[in-house]
Amino acid sequence: MPRNTTMNKKFLIIFSILILNLLIFCIFQVNALTKENYLVKSCEKKLTQLSEENEILKVNFSKTNSLVNLENYLENGNFEKAGQVRYIQILESSVAAK
Repeated sequence: MPRNTTMNKKFLIIFSILILNLLIFCIFQVNALTKENYLVKSCEKKLTQLSEENEILKVNFSKTNSLVNLENYLENGNFEKAGQVRYIQILESSVAAK
């Protein structure tokens, strides 16, 4: 019987070490899962903020490029109507043509 008792103690020690290792592994896995979940949540929050900012920028861009602003710019820009258009002809032997 003493032999059977020592085997039971060895088996109990090995089994308890195995259970302890599995618990430690489980704790590390839960920790990693929590970190990943937090990272995903923060990225989703940042994505939502950027989407809202994008919508605001689209509205501001459309306001800036509206025809009313263009008409005001043209009226107040001191532009003159072009009369006759003249073109400059460049000879083929000149440097600018090459």
